[in-house]
Parts: sequence; C-alpha cells; structure tokens
Amino acid sequence: MTTRVRFAPSPTGYLHIGSARTALFNYLYARNTGGKFLLRIEDTDLARSTEESTQSILQGLEWLGFAPDEEIVFQSNNADKHRETAKKLLAEGKAYRDFTPKTEPTDANVKDAIKERARANQGEKNMRDNPFRELSAEESEARAAAGEPFAIRLKVPVEGKTSFEDQVYGLQEREYAETEDLVLLRSDGHPLYNLAVVCDDIEMAITHVIRGQDHLTNTHKQILIYEALGVAPPTFAHLPLIMAPSKGKLSKRKHGEVVSMTTYRDAGFLAEAFRNFLALLGWSAGEEQEIYSLDELVAKFSLEGIHRSNAVFNFSPDDPRKWTDDKAQWMNAEYIRTMPLDKLIEHVKPELKSAKLWRDEYEDDDRAWFERTIDVIRARFFTLKDFSNQGRAYFSEDFDFDPAAIEKNLNKFPDLKTWLPELADRFETEFETLPYTEENIETVVKAFTEEKGTKLGVIMNGSRTLLTGVAVGPSMLSVFEVIGLEKTCLRLRSQIVWNTASDQKNGTD
Repeated sequence: MTTRVRFAPSPTGYLHIGSARTALFNYLYARNTGGKFLLRIEDTDLARSTEESTQSILQGLEWLGFAPDEEIVFQSNNADKHRETAKKLLAEGKAYRDFTPKTEPTDANVKDAIKERARANQGEKNMRDNPFRELSAEESEARAAAGEPFAIRLKVPVEGKTSFEDQVYGLQEREYAETEDLVLLRSDGHPLYNLAVVCDDIEMAITHVIRGQDHLTNTHKQILIYEALGVAPPTFAHLPLIMAPSKGKLSKRKHGEVVSMTTYRDAGFLAEAFRNFLALLGWSAGEEQEIYSLDELVAKFSLEGIHRSNAVFNFSPDDPRKWTDDKAQWMNAEYIRTMPLDKLIEHVKPELKSAKLWRDEYEDDDRAWFERTIDVIRARFFTLKDFSNQGRAYFSEDFDFDPAAIEKNLNKFPDLKTWLPELADRFETEFETLPYTEENIETVVKAFTEEKGTKLGVIMNGSRTLLTGVAVGPSMLSVFEVIGLEKTCLRLRSQIVWNTASDQKNGTD
C-alpha cells in the first residue's frame, strides 16, 4: 500500500511555525516511504478564511520546497459530499435530527424535560440526554418536512471506547461516555470540522495522519465517524507542541511575526537551513549530527524518532533584535558559510537586487571578483540580509559607519587620522611594482606598523572601519584585496568619518 499523507492548514492566517513543522514531517515521511505528499486547504470556516491567507500559506510552502504530489484539494468544494455522508448516517439510524432551538425553548414540555434531566444528573453532564436522540423516524421526518430547523448529530454508542495506537504517544483510549453526540451538520446545513476531515481523508485515501498533539481529542471523535461509516481509520501520529520560552503555547495572536514563516523568508533565512532547524524541533535521528541536507533528512526520518516532550522555540520576545531562536541563526550561518558558492550566489543575487546593489557585470566581466568577494565575506554573516547591510561597502560607496566601530577603532587612536592616509600613500608606492595580493599586503602593513611603533591590530581595525564601516568581519588582508587598491586608498584618505565624529563632539549636525 502506498503511503499517502496530507498537510491540511486552515487559511485563517499565515503559515505558523508549528504548521510548517507539521508539513515538513508529513513531507519527510512521504519521501522516506516512497509515498505521496498531499495538500488540502481546509477553508470551511467561511467567516475567517481568506484568499490572502491561502496565498500566504502556499508561498510559505513553496519557499520551504514542499510541493504537493497531486492537485490541491479545497475542502469547501466538498461540502455537498459531506452533507450526503451525514444524510447517509441519518438514513441508517446512526445519526439523528436534533431540533433543539438555538434560543431558549418556549415549549413548556421541552423546558420541563431539560430541567428534569438536570435534576436527574445532579450536575453531572450526561452525554446521551438529548431528548431527540430516540425520536421516532416518523416524527423526525414529519418535523423536518414541516420546516422545523435541525442539526444532525452522530449517535455515539452508550457503552464502549475508542482506541488507537498512536505512533508517537502509544495506546490512546477514551470511553464513549466521555464524548457527546457529535454535531455533523449545523441547522444551516454547514458540515462541521470532524465530519469534513473524515470524509476528505477517506476520499483522498489518506493512510497516515500526522498532525499536532492538540488534535488528540479530535482523533477520538473522528474514529467514531470512521466506525459509523464502516471504514478503517488511518494510522495516527501526533506531534509534540512547539512552546514559547515561557513554556506557554505559541500563538499567532500573541507572538505575531515570531511564528510566521514569511518573517524568516523576508529576513534572509535560507529555506534549506530553516527546514533543518524545524526538523530538530521535536525529532532526532538518535545521533549528535545537527546539519542535515534534505536528502539526509528524508533518509533518516522516522515516526519513531519523534519526541513525546514538547519542543521550545527560544526566541527573545523582549529584545526586538533577537526575535528568532539563536540556534536558527547559528544554523543559517552554517549554511551560508558552507554551501557551494554558486548555490549561495543564487540566493545573494536577488537580495542585492532588492537593495539596488546588483550590477550586471557581476555575471560576466567582474564574475571572478564577485565570487571571491562573496566567498570572503560570507564567513561572518548570519542571513542573506547581511550581504546588503553589513556587506554594502563591498558593492557601493554609499554605506553607513557604525558609531560603535568609529568609537572603538578610530576615536581611541587619534594618530590614525594621519597614519591611515599615510598607509594609502605607502600602498600606492609599493604596489606600483608588487602584485596587490594578501601576502604582499601583509608585508607592507607589518612594516608600516613597526615604523609607527604601534600594534598591528590598531592599524588593521582602523582600516576595517574606514573600508567597511563596521568593527568586525573577515580577515582584513582579504578585505584589502577584494576592496581593491584604488578604493582602499580612497577610503583610507577619507576624512568624512573624522569630520562626522568632530561634528558630533561639538554638538553640530
């Protein structure tokens, strides 16, 4: 039997980090078992479902690389089939019409019956106390024919229990007495969630339902519907929840952009890295390895590797500069640092284009320089945004200077105001005959440093700030080389930083 799994989001908002992980685990399981990964948009909540949310979910899945193997199913298109199933159960005596009015009943007999049941139960809820449960078929048909509004409820057996072997949490049981007679259709004919899900999973021939732990209660209800329809239920695997640092549940309303996939895409995260990060939120292959390619995740994924304990997404909600998990940033940096250069450039190019830093020459005449530059600067970057922000000085003369870097690397050493222009003069002299290479640059800078009687770090760090605007970065010898002799000398002679610092000290703008 071919494995068939589905990811079934509701289009009432963006793609939540928990939902994205559910999609990932379904995708990995399908690929690991040679099965099919399907997508169903559960848009039956007409009041809250929006086209904008649907597109946001689809874009998030596309970014992560989870393309469904068959045409997308929209649950709202199946509403007539859901209604027919409810009517079938009604005709077979496995469901009944519930004529309970939505408002306070005016019929004295009905009101008295409700009060009597409440007294008999002595405050304990009886799941089978609906006065219409045992209504004769004839009277039920007559009242319906007369136009009296009704819902259709599943007639849950009085004795027995639902039972299934969850692939993560083991044996799950629940007494029938703990479950009320499920509403299948509202009085307006609208199918309810549990009926719609079962009908669609049957039609889509779903073999495994992999979803969040918060659906455990729904699973017991859905098994009752499977039993009433005489259909064997799929295999279930419920995933641990993803919690906030406070150990509270992550929510779209409370945690906003922190849980949205589009936030990470737009912030410069690589889909490959974020997939890897998501996979380790509640699953492991039983080894110390943390960096996995998609092929490795597919090969090693199993339901047995899913943890029972909840995962924690350790973002810092009190610090807007750290709105994401440190491990997510570390992992993204690892991918940026180690992925094949040509593949990284595919990601960097659109980022530079969006920042208006791209030049067509980077693909032909300046290709070698561009590749060398990207390879040098990626070592200290965490996201693709760093290439257009921290890396701006490599692609443009219009870049900002970090005030902290100016204070640390320049203002503390006032001699640099004359030394660095002198270094530019030395470079122009020496490199008239010498190749402008890291080895030769190192020789020239060391000799210059010894002449000035200062430390090499003073010259190097001051040069870094003038050349790139920041305090840290890759090897300064590499920076000198990729910036190029002409631009290096121009920036070493620049007085704009010193003038700005003087203006700030004097209180002028």
